[in-house]
Amino acid sequence: MALDDIYKEVILDHYKNPRNKRELPEAELSCSKNNPLCGDEITVFVHEDDGKIAAVAFQGAGCSISQSSASMMTEAISGKPVDDAKRLAEEFRGMMAGEVEPDEDEFGDLVALKGVVKYPIRIKCAVLAWDVLQEALGGAGHAAGAATH
Repeated sequence: MALDDIYKEVILDHYKNPRNKRELPEAELSCSKNNPLCGDEITVFVHEDDGKIAAVAFQGAGCSISQSSASMMTEAISGKPVDDAKRLAEEFRGMMAGEVEPDEDEFGDLVALKGVVKYPIRIKCAVLAWDVLQEALGGAGHAAGAATH
């Protein structure tokens, strides 16, 4: 099986069986955005505890790329320190811009989205959840609910 086919399987698996796609009542931080070009909508919920992402979930609808990326993102950042999650978000955006070669150990399933770079119109789909996460975490350290949009 070719690498591109394996990546497609990973993306489809996350789309058909999304991880952490649910409400997160204990979340102090949340943010919502949409991509009007594709109709994607994503809300990210983050429960932060002692500077770490204790729990993360998302809700939304849209294309397989946006939904898979959100699912992969929740798995990649869960349990990480907030600063590490912010750094990973920057590195992911760099990968999608073709500027960063991903570390497969750190990126895990996210590497499957690397091929999206070949389709510039779909890059916004892949980074939407990460944009939402970055905006939600931008409010980290403020009063609870301050980052809710």
